[in-house]
Amino acid sequence: MSRIGKQPVTVPAGVKIKFSDGKILVEGPKGPLEQAIHPRVKVELGKLTRTGEKTDFKPDPAGNVLLVTRPDDDRQSRALHGLMRTLIANMVEGVTKGYEKKLKIEGVGYQAKLEKKSVELMVGFANKIVLTPPPGVTVEVMPDNTTIVVRGADKQKVGQFAAEVRAAKPPEPYQGKGVRYENEVVRRKEGKAFSSGG
Repeated sequence: MSRIGKQPVTVPAGVKIKFSDGKILVEGPKGPLEQAIHPRVKVELGKLTRTGEKTDFKPDPAGNVLLVTRPDDDRQSRALHGLMRTLIANMVEGVTKGYEKKLKIEGVGYQAKLEKKSVELMVGFANKIVLTPPPGVTVEVMPDNTTIVVRGADKQKVGQFAAEVRAAKPPEPYQGKGVRYENEVVRRKEGKAFSSGG
């Protein structure tokens, strides 16, 4: 993980970075995100300067590079080093590009509908299933009522809500009916073969 941790995170134009109370706040076109910084790692904003073969990092509040460092080579420090760097890189990407998950509904009469900010699923149960996305996550039903698009700046929240939608009616293996991710391959099972016993 530490190989990932050593890589600096480039901050694109239009993204603001702030540090306060042991947290990093990343703000961009898609909104703000914050993340607590683990005490075992240090996150600094600065600039990279190249001298010959060597690249040096100089802390600078007006810099455009984030660097995550760890105090020692302890196993937990190494793991946290890579994790923090990945979380921060995801935040920077989230506030600039955002994240998106698409789900497809398969089955006769199965469909989804937007009701205010919630999504209503009609997936073969007597009652509709109503799911409300967390703050910062938007849901669209497009281009038809069998495609659900979950969007947001926070990768974890987008993934979690998409998983909740899928869990409402996971695809069953015989006819493939249910809610699945767009490119998910559902392993099919053979139905019972009835012989015309005579």
